[in-house]
Amino acid sequence: MEWQLHPKMNGKLYLKDPEQSEIGKRIIIKGTYLIRKIGFEAFTFKKLAEEIGTTEATIYRYFENKHRLLNYIVSWYWHWLDYQVLFNTNNVADASIKIKTIIKILTWQLEENQSSIHDINLEDLHEIIIAEASKVYLTKHVSEDNKEQLFKPYKNLCQRISDVILSYNPNYTYPRSLSSTLIEMAHFQDFFMRNLPSLTDSSKEESLGFVRAFLENLAFSALEKGKA
Repeated sequence: MEWQLHPKMNGKLYLKDPEQSEIGKRIIIKGTYLIRKIGFEAFTFKKLAEEIGTTEATIYRYFENKHRLLNYIVSWYWHWLDYQVLFNTNNVADASIKIKTIIKILTWQLEENQSSIHDINLEDLHEIIIAEASKVYLTKHVSEDNKEQLFKPYKNLCQRISDVILSYNPNYTYPRSLSSTLIEMAHFQDFFMRNLPSLTDSSKEESLGFVRAFLENLAFSALEKGKA
């Protein structure tokens, strides 16, 4: 069964809530599509306006700039991913199975999605995370954005995974570091596999099963050390 998520977004990300109007929803849907298609560097509000059939001024009424729009889209994905982790591990007692399930989710190996976000293409969202997500916080104003809690959905996801890690090995010293590493490596290894194969031990011809196996090896090798 598929559920529609309606995550509560940080009001600092937008000037006018895009969820409250049809044009606002189209900005998110078409913005996601266009960023994936042409890349964030080439993306402009002018191009988005042409795609939607509106004006740049209309889009600027919703978002201060394209970086805020990207942050909004990326935050939406973290909300969705956090829900996936919660939904698929909630009734699982074995912590090792929880960790393996989380890695399946991070590497897009889950057999079926349990939710969607309006009409946004989840494949587009996933591709944006792989190629563009780090641009949200690799900025000179990251500290100011952090004070505004713009990265809270990502932090919530990391904390949820960290809690599972500690349930497997309560003595593990670096649960949050391992949590964020698993998330980032799931995306970096996918990107390297497709674009910079000499930085990984796989190739774009291989499936994401390689990334899944690598992350399982990384996680359990670390967690077995010092386990009571």
